[in-house]
Amino acid sequence: MEGENSNKRREEDEEHLFHVVYKVPSGDTPYVLAKHAQIVQKDPEAAIVLFWKAINAGDRVDSALKDMAVVMKQLDRTEEAIEAIKSFRVLCSKNSQESIDNVLIDLYKKCGRIDEQIVMLKQKLRMIYRGEAFNGRPTKTARSHGKKFQVSVKQETSRILGNLGWAYMQKSNYMAAEVVYKKAQMIDPDANKACNLGYCLIKQARYDEARSVLRDIQLGRTPGSDDLRTRSRAHELLAELEMNHSRMLPSDIMGLDLDEDFVDGLEKLISAWAPSRSRRLPIFEEISTSRDQLAC
Repeated sequence: MEGENSNKRREEDEEHLFHVVYKVPSGDTPYVLAKHAQIVQKDPEAAIVLFWKAINAGDRVDSALKDMAVVMKQLDRTEEAIEAIKSFRVLCSKNSQESIDNVLIDLYKKCGRIDEQIVMLKQKLRMIYRGEAFNGRPTKTARSHGKKFQVSVKQETSRILGNLGWAYMQKSNYMAAEVVYKKAQMIDPDANKACNLGYCLIKQARYDEARSVLRDIQLGRTPGSDDLRTRSRAHELLAELEMNHSRMLPSDIMGLDLDEDFVDGLEKLISAWAPSRSRRLPIFEEISTSRDQLAC
């Protein structure tokens, strides 16, 4: 009898360890089976079928919908994932909507739907202006590579601005990208965004400004300059600038695509978080006489 109890405890311990190692919840519900198919069996097609079953059964719908979208993205079924998110997010809790937005933004980026990505990024920034981000809390718990960490609203704002700047770069709207990257750097500067800012300045034939931004990375003045890949990119951009700037022509300048309310919201955040740097960027003054060109 004692031996049977010992074996049973050993099996229970092994099962617990299995769920901890593979981060698979215990049980036999559709969601649990879907996670088992995804992580342990590495069968994404089976996982998608089981995630659908979980959603239809009301079994951890928030997680099932997000996890299914991630698996679909891995299988290049991104458009299908977008439609699933848009159709079934109404079944998810209010607290999960922000993280669902993040999944949807990533899907838009994956399939090149840049305009929709920009709309959603602006929407997330407006939520921050109104104090609605993180469900009103100052921080949220995020996960990366299996590790949890705290993210502040300030850090999240800089991250979203960086993504918005990148989206504008994909549309070759370097003026708007420059504005957004400069705001991000005022809030939470880092070398990767500085590289992108330098590139935007180069594309506008503003070579002295670009050179200054990129040299700060080389000299280690910008946070994150110790990242070898970022330093290498800064070096490449500087080399390209020095070699070819006499032959470079500015790219066509597009409309700023930043409406007045959006800009004012950014200014208020900068005033609160970086008061010593919260001077209105010259680019806004330069276009004040032609505001009718701006797209909402």
